[in-house]
Amino acid sequence: MSLSPELLLHGYSIGIFPMAEHRDDPELFWVDPKFRGVFPLDGFHISRSLARRIRSCGYRITIDQDFAGVVDGCADRADTWINPELRRLYGALQQSGHAHSLEVWEGTTLVGGVFGIVLGAAFFGESMFSRRTDASKIGLAYLVDRLRQTGFTLFDTQFITAHLASLGAIEIPRAIYHSELNQALDASADFTTELEQSPQGVIQRITQTS
Repeated sequence: MSLSPELLLHGYSIGIFPMAEHRDDPELFWVDPKFRGVFPLDGFHISRSLARRIRSCGYRITIDQDFAGVVDGCADRADTWINPELRRLYGALQQSGHAHSLEVWEGTTLVGGVFGIVLGAAFFGESMFSRRTDASKIGLAYLVDRLRQTGFTLFDTQFITAHLASLGAIEIPRAIYHSELNQALDASADFTTELEQSPQGVIQRITQTS
């Protein structure tokens, strides 16, 4: 099926999202998991080793500086569901302000990142990538801190993996997810708000609530 950006957003608003079987499959299909992966925004786990990495890594964190680069990084793996149609749609949503990226830089090299879709106070995390040790974990820590500070109430990860679970992600039944989604859609948040996000500040804010 071919989707418009508006239809894609409508899908997210009712709790479904599109995927392709693989990068070369032009067809998309809607997914509606029985159990949904979410990140409780007050439950992100920063281990002592991750806190040390955040303090000492020297990575630079930006938002919306290289959206296409983050999407490409997420698709740069042997098996991906991001096909050309989804890249086109994500790009259109980024242009309309409904999709955002967080980048992790080592000097001028993009070494990690995460991107997602925004509706109301809901952030629908699509994918992340890492080209350095812990770069995706560090990116997620900064992302959770940003979502908390800018008014978001729901961080949807779609599915849950061992990697996400180790950082605090959980699964919730579809009915509970829909309830949380509806509440988030009735609220507002601004992903692009200028923030103080120093390494120490991020660690302090997250550890005070987790």
